[in-house]
Amino acid sequence: MALKFQELVSTPAVGEAQKHYYGKARRHLPAPGNDQLTHDEVEFIGARDSFYLATINDNGWPYIQHRGGPRGFLHVVNPGALAFADYTGNRQLLSTGNLAANDRVALFLMDYPNQTRLKILGHARVEDARLHADLVAQLATAEVLSSVERLFFIDVVAFDWNCPQHITPRYTAEEIRAVVAPLQQRIAELQEQGQGRAKSDLEPAGPGPQ
Repeated sequence: MALKFQELVSTPAVGEAQKHYYGKARRHLPAPGNDQLTHDEVEFIGARDSFYLATINDNGWPYIQHRGGPRGFLHVVNPGALAFADYTGNRQLLSTGNLAANDRVALFLMDYPNQTRLKILGHARVEDARLHADLVAQLATAEVLSSVERLFFIDVVAFDWNCPQHITPRYTAEEIRAVVAPLQQRIAELQEQGQGRAKSDLEPAGPGPQ
């Protein structure tokens, strides 16, 4: 667990819960500053095609939304900042509205096949894409430029890697195709060989000895 994440989540109430169930609260060192993303986090984020985004509304209720896109659509701007393009959706704008009142966010990134998850805490802001055409071009592919309405920018405060326990491996259709394709090719080769042998067995034998 990175130091800043531990500092932020280890509240007095959490300490009391730890004392109740385990006899004592965990001690943690104060963080010298925000956690900075390293090579491992940058690679992991760049390989994701989705994540979960949590915000808090005016009534204090959390709201979690799934965000998806092409692999790497969540960009690492630098070790302390992330950004992604937001497209036309159901027009509820719940996350966007929540961030206008409270800029705290939590991101939950999953790698189901490798049973790995990364949590990120930060402060986010939303910008109108119509005012930042140059940034839209950097954060979205040409195929979806016309549907980008907003840009999300996240200043990373802390992150934490979770243990793989209880993560059920799940695979995308693309990942399954990659595994199955060689098997399908081998099956096709065996079928072709079998048909060749069957055809040979059906061919009439040549004339016997005279």
